[in-house]
Amino acid sequence: MKLYFVYILQCSDDSFYVRMTSHLENRLNQHNSGKFREAYTYSRRPVKLKWIEQFTDPNLAADLEKQIKDWSRKKKEALIKKDWDKLVKLSKNYSQFGKPD
Repeated sequence: MKLYFVYILQCSDDSFYVRMTSHLENRLNQHNSGKFREAYTYSRRPVKLKWIEQFTDPNLAADLEKQIKDWSRKKKEALIKKDWDKLVKLSKNYSQFGKPD
């Protein structure tokens, strides 16, 4: 069974990078070795793996990757820290619930 991974990297400039891959270890090595000069992470090395989720369905992995990419930095940080209460608060509609503390 082939596995797919959605992952969040923290770059040396403190930005987050979200992607999916079916070859996680190889992909992490590519990020840190600077294999692709045009890659976002090339000038932001070293990168650190901060979060990962595993899937058997590539469509579900792609959907989650797209969803997380659209999230705010605070929401990504809550996911990384597994702070589910904060993640829920940050997911609510501000016009209905007001901004979270």
